[in-house]
Amino acid sequence: MSMSDIYKLVEFLRQHKNVTVLSGAGCSTASGIPDYRDEKGDWKNAQPVQYSDFVSNGNVRKRYWARSFIGWQRISSAKPNAAHAALAKLEHAGHVDSLITQNVDNLHRIAGSRRVIDLHGVLHKTRCLRCNRRGKRSDWQATLEKCNPGWSAEVSAYAPDGDADISNSDYLSFDVPACTSCGGIVKPDVVFFGEPVPSERVSDATAKLERSDALLVVGSSLMVFSGYRFARLAHTANIPVFIINRGRTRADDIAVEKLSNDCAKILPRLVDELTT
Repeated sequence: MSMSDIYKLVEFLRQHKNVTVLSGAGCSTASGIPDYRDEKGDWKNAQPVQYSDFVSNGNVRKRYWARSFIGWQRISSAKPNAAHAALAKLEHAGHVDSLITQNVDNLHRIAGSRRVIDLHGVLHKTRCLRCNRRGKRSDWQATLEKCNPGWSAEVSAYAPDGDADISNSDYLSFDVPACTSCGGIVKPDVVFFGEPVPSERVSDATAKLERSDALLVVGSSLMVFSGYRFARLAHTANIPVFIINRGRTRADDIAVEKLSNDCAKILPRLVDELTT
């Protein structure tokens, strides 16, 4: 990381006083939460569960909740890293107006960011697909533990978004209870792959971006359309896009500047330069 890279970023924020940030999984890797893609933008692991499969197949739900039951320990204990802290400081100092995040780990809010749009929801909540009852994930975790006394599984690796790789045989005996209010299917209150982002969130994020004069993309390959759409929208509206991401992104061709750096290292340097 050269000082010229830092100065490019500093100058960008000084020139644009109303900046929207769009963050992705690369923001949370320093907190011990794995990301989805490599530097080429390709999947590192098998693709996550699809919404339609989760809804229609009981064994898929068993597999998902068994893996998530184990993986939740990693998410619930994760702490914000230097990237989260720097973005919160930039907001408090008036350099960042809004933060749209594709992450579901809630670490931006824990770090102190206040004007956050959780585009894909947060894992810390659950929702019934039939009656729409919402609850705390910690309560659902306790329910899963009660329904599966003594259950354990061998973890080969932790995966993104609170998932964990376990042997296929380990999930077959896992008991997934129904909603206690209506008997419906309970899922984490996050957007699964193949599930649409709630329209009100898209509208809110779009409104925030349209009133901005710049978009700063942090730690996202933008390979998923739900995030990429905002880079396209900014470009169409002549709002400059600055990207900080290790490796290729889907919007490299429309960015005014791209830094292939670790956001947890470069963002604190940015804060230092802007506040001294």
